[in-house]
Amino acid sequence: MALKMREPTVMAQTGLKACLAILFVGSLVAGTNPASAEGDAKVGGWLARYWCSSCHALGTGYASDAAPPLETIAKAPNLQEGWLRAWLANPHPPMPNFSLSRTEINDIIAYLQRLRAQ
Repeated sequence: MALKMREPTVMAQTGLKACLAILFVGSLVAGTNPASAEGDAKVGGWLARYWCSSCHALGTGYASDAAPPLETIAKAPNLQEGWLRAWLANPHPPMPNFSLSRTEINDIIAYLQRLRAQ
């Protein structure tokens, strides 16, 4: 009797992607000063492409009806870093909670600051 292979569930695929992302980002930031509040915009851009781009467009278009492009968020005139930091640490639906580390939050904020400056 031959065994049939089942397609991995969406949850299993998401979990695998999250694990790979954590390993990749961990390898990038290994050896950096954990007390530093400054993030790495390059790593933040990678995180945005990996985790955020399924809902938020990285350019000027929309990836979904519910989520504005990251550039629009970055250039919002009333955006405050403290609010953004708190939101990324504890988001509310419909945004999923990715359980980002402080380093990852700093990196994403650095990326958004770079977008704002462009």
